[in-house]
Amino acid sequence: MVREQYVSTTQGVGAPQPVPDHVYKIGIYGWRKRCLYLFVLLLIVILVVNFALTIWILRVMWFNAEGMGLLQVHPDGVKLDEGESEFLFPVYAQEIHSREDTPLVVHSSENVSLNARNENGNVTGRTSVGPKEAQGHTHSMLLNSPNDNMLFSADGEQTVIGPDKLRVTGPEGALFQHSVEVPLLKSELLKDLKLECPTRSVTMDAPKGVHLKALAGNIEAASNMDVILQSTSGLLVLDAETVRMPSLPLSKGGVSGNTQDLFEVCVCHSGKLFLSKAGRTSTCSENQDC
Repeated sequence: MVREQYVSTTQGVGAPQPVPDHVYKIGIYGWRKRCLYLFVLLLIVILVVNFALTIWILRVMWFNAEGMGLLQVHPDGVKLDEGESEFLFPVYAQEIHSREDTPLVVHSSENVSLNARNENGNVTGRTSVGPKEAQGHTHSMLLNSPNDNMLFSADGEQTVIGPDKLRVTGPEGALFQHSVEVPLLKSELLKDLKLECPTRSVTMDAPKGVHLKALAGNIEAASNMDVILQSTSGLLVLDAETVRMPSLPLSKGGVSGNTQDLFEVCVCHSGKLFLSKAGRTSTCSENQDC
């Protein structure tokens, strides 16, 4: 190794020191210096380009001190004062509110879907509104009024309607494919109530009785076949001022002889009504059924 020698002068010594044979220059020279300058220049260019791209992105995305574009970031959330906002990917939010006195409108060219997930990320409830239909998938559905009264409830077993009155305004009325249980069934004011089954029969069952009452009109029963009034363990009571049977066949006056096909209607003092064979020796009052 060559030992470095330096020329130094000392005050008070006038004798010159000998000049070394080999002198080394301190620093970077030659191609190393040019590569270093080129690297520094390239780094400066990259920094300038990145800074320009950052400024361009900020200008395009409308970033400002309050938020991004029309979206303003506040301590209580993100607020959109005016205009419209478009989201290209899923949005996660705890609550979404509209502006005061303004409805909340959500537009989509296909459908709008709302999903509820549990802590494992599985979908527990889903609502989808499309251009042709709206679908909901959930274990149970509950609708409440503003005063927290239940209006509608549905699950896999039953459907409950909470209000005191259920009104069906369709021109064809309400269609039930299976049995219906109601405590009271009535029509609107000044309109008739009709129970109709176009192809089968209508059956009304009640363990404590079925009551048909017309306060200001008639009760009519018409049938193409027979009308059967049957009581298993009770009486058939016709409680009216006048009981008429206008369509009963009448016998010809003065005809004697064959009375096999003639019957007479007998009414007892107890109010019982029965048919008696005409021509019998006993009269209605003598009938033991009375």
